[in-house]
Amino acid sequence: MEQDQALDAPRSDLQAEIVGRLIAMLDQERPAIGSRLPEQRVARQLGVSRSPVRTAMKFLEAQGYLLSQHGRGFIVARLPENGAQPVDLPESRADLAHDRLLRDRASGHLGSEVTEAELAERYGISRAVLARVLARLTGEGLIERQRGHGWRFVEALESDAAYEESYEFRITVECAALRARGFVADPEILAGLRRRHEAILAAPCDVTPAQWFDTNSAFHEGLASLSGNRFYLQAIRRQNHLRRMLEYAEFSALSKARLEQSCREHLAILDAIASGDRAWAEALLRRHLSQALDYTSLEE
Repeated sequence: MEQDQALDAPRSDLQAEIVGRLIAMLDQERPAIGSRLPEQRVARQLGVSRSPVRTAMKFLEAQGYLLSQHGRGFIVARLPENGAQPVDLPESRADLAHDRLLRDRASGHLGSEVTEAELAERYGISRAVLARVLARLTGEGLIERQRGHGWRFVEALESDAAYEESYEFRITVECAALRARGFVADPEILAGLRRRHEAILAAPCDVTPAQWFDTNSAFHEGLASLSGNRFYLQAIRRQNHLRRMLEYAEFSALSKARLEQSCREHLAILDAIASGDRAWAEALLRRHLSQALDYTSLEE
């Protein structure tokens, strides 16, 4: 039987996700103790509203990582250990079930139509945990409730044509985001993305499917967020949701060399943006996405 959730724990999957991403941000950026962590900047960097960010920051204050000061907002009180995930989130069981379910669906071990009873038994979880998993999958656009009974996974990138169309769309949208009038090369966002890729290059053999997908998604969403245009960000986030199951399924076939190459291509794009050469960054991004599609096609 599940223990009751602590009163100061995140009460939604979004808030729990933000807590995890905030911890990762503190770990990667290593800000000075006592430095301010503005809600608005965090919300912009994560692509969410300030309300769930505030709730997540209050949770981290209870954990001792942040401190709220009158008139100053939140400041950094302590940092997580390098590479560690010190916060034991109440959603961890839901996260594990979520990832297992995605892998099973991507590999064909789970059908396109499922029932709650089937899922609860298959993954050994309570209905409460399952409800969080289904809510998260619904929010990610991967599953929807059927009329009357059960759930159905929505269309993902399950055909060669859909996969190619997705890349064509991403090339158009992501490159356009770099040309947006409101584009701002936020140095903190660029530095955070750089650290995530450097961490993978430091230990490529230890990378998990979830770590690579999150790092890769954060890179493309991060570039879109710099545009200052919410619609670019929403479009890229939707594409990442559609790619998730396929990315999990294909990770085992991803070579160490290809992983390192992709990271270095991302870093080159970040370098171009940091230097102020958005035209070169766009050219590199276009080539990166085109080569990624060609590489996948050759592997089939």
